[in-house]
Amino acid sequence: MTTDFVHRALPVVGKRVHRLGLSFSFGLDANGAAAAIDRGMNYFFWTTMRTGSIQPVVREALKRDRERFVLCSGSPLTYVKGSVRRAADKWLRVFGTDYLDVFQIYWLGKMSFWTEGIRDELVKLKEQGKVRAIGVSIHDRPWAARLAVDSPLDLFMLRYNAAHPGAERDVFPHLAARKPAVIAYTATSWRKLLKPAQGWDGPPMTAGDCYRFCLSSPHVDVALCGPKDRAQLEQNLAALDKGPLTPDEDAWMRRFGKVVHG
Repeated sequence: MTTDFVHRALPVVGKRVHRLGLSFSFGLDANGAAAAIDRGMNYFFWTTMRTGSIQPVVREALKRDRERFVLCSGSPLTYVKGSVRRAADKWLRVFGTDYLDVFQIYWLGKMSFWTEGIRDELVKLKEQGKVRAIGVSIHDRPWAARLAVDSPLDLFMLRYNAAHPGAERDVFPHLAARKPAVIAYTATSWRKLLKPAQGWDGPPMTAGDCYRFCLSSPHVDVALCGPKDRAQLEQNLAALDKGPLTPDEDAWMRRFGKVVHG
């Protein structure tokens, strides 16, 4: 296993992370979450979807060794600055922690606004030590590029996969000045990359292929995965043992991605 491929320092939170981040929204149960922790996964993306049974597992892990784990949550439907503060305070209470590693505004430009008040409230949370890094999830790549160059944001959660590699052109070249973190999500293009495609004679990608594609980019710090059960979790982790893509693997995945994208 290539250690440098699987782990990376994440300066925006001052921690070292397993590069396969874990979303709990797709059915993984408490035993699966405990197994993920035992396997070294430590970047947790938390929403309110299907997470009830897992919350005690994560809360206990944070209590046991807070500096080992990166807890990322945020504020959906963010229209006014007050919703930022309320969401942050809620997650601090839920997990019994003094700080969140990452606090995000979700779906910027779609379900959330970017106003001076919201921006200032995010900065204030960071200055007060309630969060270590502030970020957004965003699909508008040109806007993300501008924010990467000139904003207080520490982290961007971007759609990036073999069918949608546009961030390579539109966002990644603009990261050098401030070096914000990049979290890739929709690695499987909502499972489209896992299915046979019309006009393609070979096999589709596996979920592991999708995560390796994302993590083979030097600009991607973490790729989020959402296993539905323990078996999928183990398959995802095993795939990382192969290390970065070879040139041939990269070429065929990009060709397949173009077919899937249409």
